[in-house]
This record gives sequence, C-alpha cells and structure tokens, in this order.
Amino acid sequence: MAGNSFGNLFKLSTFGESHGAALGGVIDGCPPEIELDLEAIQFELSRRKPGQSAIVTQRKEPDEVRFLSGIFEGKTTGTSIGFIIENTNQKSKDYSHIKDSYRPSHADYVYDQKYGFRDYRGGGRSSARETACRVVAGAIAKQVLSSIKINAFVSSVGNIFLEKPYQDLDLNATESNIVRCPDTETAEKMEAYIKEIRKQGDTVGGTVTCVIQNVPIGLGEPVFDKLHAELGKAMLSINAVKGFEYGSGFCGAKMKGSEHNDLYNTDGTTKTNLSGGIQGGISNGMDIYFRVAFKPVATIMQTQETIDNKGEIVEMQGKGRHDPCVVPRAVPIVEAMAALVLADYYLINKTYK
Repeated sequence: MAGNSFGNLFKLSTFGESHGAALGGVIDGCPPEIELDLEAIQFELSRRKPGQSAIVTQRKEPDEVRFLSGIFEGKTTGTSIGFIIENTNQKSKDYSHIKDSYRPSHADYVYDQKYGFRDYRGGGRSSARETACRVVAGAIAKQVLSSIKINAFVSSVGNIFLEKPYQDLDLNATESNIVRCPDTETAEKMEAYIKEIRKQGDTVGGTVTCVIQNVPIGLGEPVFDKLHAELGKAMLSINAVKGFEYGSGFCGAKMKGSEHNDLYNTDGTTKTNLSGGIQGGISNGMDIYFRVAFKPVATIMQTQETIDNKGEIVEMQGKGRHDPCVVPRAVPIVEAMAALVLADYYLINKTYK
C-alpha cells in the first residue's frame, strides 16, 4: 500500500489501523535542538480525541503519545522522531454485522476491490483515527514554526453559518465551547442542531476555516508545488473532506478584476486580501486563510440498502460509536496539516539562503 507519507524535507509517515494495537508515525527532517513542549503536543491530541464531549463519538481513548526516538533531554536530535499512540478501547464486535457487506459512502467496497481484502473493524487503515498521527506531527511542526500563528475554527454546521469575518472574531475563544466556534451565540445553535441530528440517528456536515498569520514572504515552490496547491492536497487528504477554497475562493469567480485585485500599500502589504495571502503560489506576507468542507459522517443509525460481497441487495443499520458531526474534532487536524505544509516549505526556503 503506497501513499502513507506526506511532505518533502519535513516528512511524516504513518502506520496503524483503527482497531489494531496502536497507531504511529515517523517524522523525518525535523531540525535539531528544537525544545519541545510535550504537554502542548498532548493538548493537541486531546482536542482531537474521541469521547471529549456529548456531540462526538463516545469511544474512550486517552490518546497518549509515546515517543520512541529523535528526542533527548526535551530537544529534537535531528534524527527520525518515532512515536506510537496505543488503542485501548476497541470494540471490534460493533462491526461484525458489516463483515460481508459494504457501508454506503465508506471506503469498504473500493478497498475490497483494490486489495482483495479489507479490515472491516472500523474501516481499518481508512479510518479517521489515523489522523491522530497527523496531529502529533503537526504539533511538532507548530513548534518549529514558533512565530507563525495557525488557528482553525468551525465556521458552519449544516445551514448554520458563522457570518462574522475572522478579523472580527477572538480566535482565542475557539476552545471556549465544544463546537469550537469562536462566537458563543452561533456555537449554541450549532451544538443544539448537532444534538438534534444525533437523536434522529443521522449525521451532518460543516466547514472549518483556518487562518495563518505572521507568514514570511516567499514560501511556495512554483510551478507545480504552489503553496495553495499543497495546502489543498493536505486538506483533501483528511477523511470526509469534500472541498477546499482559499482567499476569495469560488466567490472570486463572480467578481470583476477591478473588484478583485488587491492594491498595494507602499510597504508591500495590500489594502485588501482577496488573494488569501498567496500570489503566484508564493506567500506574500498577508494572512493566509482558507475553508475546508466536510461531508456528513457516512455511518448513520438508520436502515439503508447496500450490497454484500456476493453483489446482493441487503439492509444495514449503523452500530457502535460514531460522530454525528465531524467538524469539531477536525479543527486540530486542519491546523496540523497546515503546519506540516508550512514547516516543509519553511525548510525548503532555507535551502535558498
């Protein structure tokens, strides 16, 4: 199976399954002598872990990371950083009913067709539990990029939208509620709606917005490795993501050039930032901001038709512990993947100097 690594100079490779003994990863290219705040890394994992509130899956996992190499006396050594996160609360029997059939909109069928085999226990390698490894690596990347601020937050759930622009929000308030929306009134509406959807045995999608500040000018490698292209790849590699837009995004397609152009100030900044902090695939020093769309979680507690491995129509109903809405737990994952991209390009940019 290919495709288990991400990055060029700052590179993450992950392993493990949802219901295996452990998940883990290897980080290559991390510079030496970075003093790591291990509690901050664990905090990021706690933001992603299951069972943290009433609106997420109730699987109880401590998600405690254990580092095996690459760190000595609290600092990175410059060698490979190896780590594992043990699974402690698997309930594989919750998936025995799908052993011979395929869940709609999951990876079950295509995995079986591609590999001739599939791990039906929670989706195996296709499970979003793999993203715990990304959060560990992203938390380290954040500490490599100590001067850069990366803040993501939930900007919509279903048809409930956070209408305020990010400039009018206190992004430090994101962790003040279980939805991770930095506006109390909107967060309360989102939380109530997610709870209502859960009672219906259904799920709902949403969006996560990410804002990256204090980015130096010059990150990005045209032609094929533009900064926004790599951010798009990073976000689209996250489970359940269906869309990515940065800057003006699809709204820009409705505008005229005279409306869309970001005019310069004398110091090189721009009066507006519809470019989203990136021009020609290179960071321009302005805020980078983008939005990521997540589909509704595919496992629902309602009866649906599907097919079994004999090609016959059967009925299926979801069982076990699942998120009614993935976006609150996706916030630290979006931040982590953004940090991995920026750390990679930060190191690439240093090769020019």
